[in-house]
Amino acid sequence: MLSSISPLGERARGARWSVVTTAYILSSLLAGALVGLLLGGLGSLLPHGLLTHPVVLLTMAALLVLGAVLDTRAGGHAVPSWHRQVDEGWIGTYRGWVTGTGFGFQLGLGVVTIITSTTTYAVLLLELLTGSWWAGALVGATFGLVRALPLLLVRGVQTPQALHDTFRRLTTWAAPVATLARAVLLLAGAALTAIALTG
Repeated sequence: MLSSISPLGERARGARWSVVTTAYILSSLLAGALVGLLLGGLGSLLPHGLLTHPVVLLTMAALLVLGAVLDTRAGGHAVPSWHRQVDEGWIGTYRGWVTGTGFGFQLGLGVVTIITSTTTYAVLLLELLTGSWWAGALVGATFGLVRALPLLLVRGVQTPQALHDTFRRLTTWAAPVATLARAVLLLAGAALTAIALTG
């Protein structure tokens, strides 16, 4: 999205980057909240105590650890995912705010485009575990917002060189962020294991 929606590109298309970006961020937040609301609501319908049963918690912990392993691409395995991206043909075809809304909503849903990390699945699991529609919606909204905010990194880009420089900086952050995500998955797995064994 950083290359598709930038001040440079939007200006060339006669659109305002701030409008497109606002639509993108708000729709991503809304989509994330809707998924969280549905999963949290589903969790609230499950039998009381099921989500906190030790066997269920240990199973979820094992899935988180498996996710951390998959995120290292161990043994050549990749994260289970669709092989679909947003349709870049929308850019220039529709008004900027329509494109921003459509792209943001799809990415905020989390599971209708390519999934590059099992942290996406971990968020869905957390939304279910809340057992509450409003808590699930809060988790989902946070996911949608965080997923959209990187677009703000290009807000000062006015030249092709500045866009390339931004991508170069982001590339240097990729490995540390991936390591942090794996560590969070492992810590969450350890926490669920501890709860299951002491609860």
